[in-house]
Amino acid sequence: MPPEIRATVPTPEVRDRVLRVIFDGAQAEGIPFTPEEIALEAWDGSRWLGGLTARLTQRWLFLHLLAVAPEAQGRGTGSALMRAAETEARKRDCLGIWLDTYSFQAPGFYARLGYEEVGRIPDYPPGHARIFLAKRLDGRPVQAPPE
Repeated sequence: MPPEIRATVPTPEVRDRVLRVIFDGAQAEGIPFTPEEIALEAWDGSRWLGGLTARLTQRWLFLHLLAVAPEAQGRGTGSALMRAAETEARKRDCLGIWLDTYSFQAPGFYARLGYEEVGRIPDYPPGHARIFLAKRLDGRPVQAPPE
C-alpha cells in the first residue's frame, strides 16, 4: 500500500526531520554534514543598504539570498557584501562559493566578481533561465578541463 502523503507547513520541526535523515546518511559515509547559517548586512549609519544569507556545508558556501536596496545599487554595496562572504568562507576553510540567479537578474555582476557558470535550467521562468555559478577560493577553475 502506498504511503499517505500529507501537505504540511514547512516548520522547523519538518525541516529537522528531513535534515536528520540527510545528516545520518552523510555521517554513515564518513562525510560530516554540519551546515552553518550566516548573514551579512551593509549599513550606512542607521540606513540599511543590503544583505545576504548563506549556508556553509561540505566546505562550500551556498549564497542563498543577496539584495541591495535600490538607492544603494551601483555603488559597490553588492561587491562589498560578496567580498565579505568570501572572507567568511575563507575563515571557515571553504573551497569555494556557489549560488544561483536568473538570466534577468545579475549573472553579469557575479561574472565580474570571478564566478563561472556551472549550469543552467532553460525556461525557468519561461523565456528566461536559472543560472548556477561557482567560484573556487584557491584560484583553480571550478570545472575540470576535459581530459
